[in-house]
Amino acid sequence: MADSSSTYQAGGSGDQPKKSIIPGFGRFKVALSTVLTMEIIMQLAYIFEYPNCLIDGLRKADTTTSCALLMVSGMEERGQIAPHDISQLLDSLKEIGNPGTASTVQELFLKHTDIPIEEEGAHSQGVIRERGHSEAENEATVDRDHDEPSQKTVGAPASSMSTMSPTSSSLMPIAPELMGHLMNSMTPPGVNIAGSNNVVNISCHVQSTGSVQLATSSSQLDPVPSPGPVPTPDHVPPPNQESDDTMSTFIQELKETGKALYDKIQPIPYIKDELDSVDKVFIEVGLERRVGKDSWKKLGSYHDIFPKEKGNPRIQIIEGDPGYGKSTLALQMVYDWCNEVSGSPFSGPDILICLNLRQLKGITSIAQAIKQCSLPFDSKLKLLDVEQLISKSNIWVIFDAYDEYPDQHNKVNFVMQMLKGKIGQHVNILLTTRSSCIPPALGARTGRIRLTGFDNAAQERYIRKVVTGDDEVVKKVLKHLNINPTLGVLCRAPLFSVMYAHLTHKGSMLHEISSVTGFFGHMISCFLSHTQNKLSGADESPENLQTHADTHAALDKLAFEALTSKMQQLVWDRTFFVGELGEVFYKLYVDVGILVEEKETHIPAPGKVPQHKTVVRFYHKLFGEWYAAYHLIECVKSRSYILPENINLYDLKFLFMFACGLDQPGGSQVIKLLGERKDGAESVVLCAPQLKEWSHDIQTTVRRIVSSGIDIYISDSRLLQQSTIQLLELASQHKIPISQVMLLESFSSVDPDSLPLVLRSGLCLPPLSTLKELVIWTEPGREVTVDEWTGILNYTNQCQLLKKLKLDLCLLPWMDSFPTSLGSVEVRWVTAIDGHEYTLQSGRWQNWRSGGILTRGAYDDLNEDSGEILTRGAYDDLVTKFRERCSDTPWQERRRAERE
Repeated sequence: MADSSSTYQAGGSGDQPKKSIIPGFGRFKVALSTVLTMEIIMQLAYIFEYPNCLIDGLRKADTTTSCALLMVSGMEERGQIAPHDISQLLDSLKEIGNPGTASTVQELFLKHTDIPIEEEGAHSQGVIRERGHSEAENEATVDRDHDEPSQKTVGAPASSMSTMSPTSSSLMPIAPELMGHLMNSMTPPGVNIAGSNNVVNISCHVQSTGSVQLATSSSQLDPVPSPGPVPTPDHVPPPNQESDDTMSTFIQELKETGKALYDKIQPIPYIKDELDSVDKVFIEVGLERRVGKDSWKKLGSYHDIFPKEKGNPRIQIIEGDPGYGKSTLALQMVYDWCNEVSGSPFSGPDILICLNLRQLKGITSIAQAIKQCSLPFDSKLKLLDVEQLISKSNIWVIFDAYDEYPDQHNKVNFVMQMLKGKIGQHVNILLTTRSSCIPPALGARTGRIRLTGFDNAAQERYIRKVVTGDDEVVKKVLKHLNINPTLGVLCRAPLFSVMYAHLTHKGSMLHEISSVTGFFGHMISCFLSHTQNKLSGADESPENLQTHADTHAALDKLAFEALTSKMQQLVWDRTFFVGELGEVFYKLYVDVGILVEEKETHIPAPGKVPQHKTVVRFYHKLFGEWYAAYHLIECVKSRSYILPENINLYDLKFLFMFACGLDQPGGSQVIKLLGERKDGAESVVLCAPQLKEWSHDIQTTVRRIVSSGIDIYISDSRLLQQSTIQLLELASQHKIPISQVMLLESFSSVDPDSLPLVLRSGLCLPPLSTLKELVIWTEPGREVTVDEWTGILNYTNQCQLLKKLKLDLCLLPWMDSFPTSLGSVEVRWVTAIDGHEYTLQSGRWQNWRSGGILTRGAYDDLNEDSGEILTRGAYDDLVTKFRERCSDTPWQERRRAERE
């Protein structure tokens, strides 16, 4: 083996390597091993993409010192440290959040070698090297298809080492504990290494292609009996045939596992004997693609998620609120691939894999995740097979439920490394997550898709496709969605819409519900009632079942502590869960469907027997939030209780909404706690309408929030918009002054009959008696019609305390006269042309800053100092300038399309 403080120069096949000595590099390596902890070693191994066999060897080292020395040797052989340069190691230490260790290592290197290292960017290739055919250059991947005798013959003479050119490869020492695994993976079936009477000294020879050769030398030992003859090359299948067979097996097993996923859709938790394939229940939800910073463009179908144009992002984030159908959409994509659905882009890739991130705790690579979660328990494919197959394929991976990923806070988890393009650059990625849990620091080339839920047409399609085709029943089910605003908003979420449709069809009175808490509580009661009826006559009476159902404090506490911990726990070991809740209670909730059992496989190490166990989770995370809300009510009974700082309020918004609806005194205390947090205003908006009565403390909290203004964004969910409107209405009813309401691209029109402002979501903002200022910030390029402008002015007349009306970035219509009823309301208009702002004075527009009247010349030349009154001709010129300036906005593009 080479001296650790030398580098090799390429020479002829018969030349001895030339050494370039760096004094002190050996001492530096010893010093480096003293500062590497096990945690740092493991993180570096993942970042450097060490094969699992090497990572396993690091873990099995006798001591931390042995592990560190092995890691130092591996980094040197892979070029991550070199006698002249350790910048790649320094960059990686900083990336995993250890700048202090990086500084220490840099000082040690300077101390022992006298070689300074540049502070930033010294390593031009970054942490992960450029790949060829999606394989890391120096990754020790076994090339099983190489059939040259000199590269596979065990016991070759030592002189064969000299024929390996240093220009195309490097020598890598193999730790003894890794040798058995590596030899097993590289030796053809039937080859018996132990049958030789030689001691085999093996070095791993890594080629520039990424394949591995073994260079060997031997010394005599006592003979060891061989179990049989070594097969000749004739017995080894041709390389291409073996590779094709392995790929066919891989695809077949993936489709078997995929079918097991999409064939067990359960629209209602307790209906377990009527499982459907996803294609039998799937209805497309609304989809929008983000264009620019804050704008979204509607998509026609989920087929459009990956644009066909070249240069479009290979990574797409699919976001949506709870219950909006993210996982169902992912399963439909799996169905398309498994069944090669014609016309679907998801039937195109060689491989499509859906991984539920909830199940990937502690998994360190995409290959390990596939092996453990996407292949059958008895699969004969090894981890190395999976690594090779996915490195050479057109592969699409769906990471489902990032918001439930246990390792998302680990800075070096493999999912984040793939999202950042550090590894797996050839993989197309779809990642689903709640809108409140978008992965941080994503590149500009990452696409964003959001789910907007079911509209009325989608709701009807689902009912007809899955529930009933009876026209009268369909009309009856849909009727209440249109007349109950709370129900209409909730059922935009497919989860709630599906529950409502099935339960209403079975006679439930869900249409009478007026709050989120009432809807969910009634739904739970329906589940329990159905189960009690089903189990009547069994050993357990319905009365006893109800007793167990009403006594769920242990479940409440488990759910609350799991959801509010820094790393949310959403899956439990069945044995633990039964021990906490009791067998009877546990069985009841599994029968109801609120708790779901799953089989989980864990592969502890290469070559080890897989371990299978049963785990349990809630049917949906929302059910966990429901039971956690009961425990929160108990917690706030102690006035000294403080909400944990790490809680993501928006992520757990339903937990707080449920709590406020379940208990009036407890809910009031919850809102008080939310109002005391800097990030609590939005949560108060969502929760306050859940209370039937507002105490003095609640009114004080609401007064503080509305005094600073309320914004309604186009990007806000319908649930948030509906809650905001309800809060504003209740504030007006309690005579609480509202300083300002700003509609940020959310304004659509004005209802000419009842005068509310109609939002683009379809919700309505009624006149507010205590509103002081209204700001309508339209979508860019918007041209307000005469009817809309008149309606807006009439709306202001219904707001008794209104003092200011402001319209931003739109084109107002020409009007010969304005309503005299405006009285003292100050009306301002900010044009889209250089932000000029005008105020309406005595029926004419006047420049707000200079006080000069807006004239024909001002419109033509944007000169604010003219003194002529605005004419119709000047206004016509302004229209032309406005349309030219805003020609590329979506609104103007739609206007042109409609005219054509």
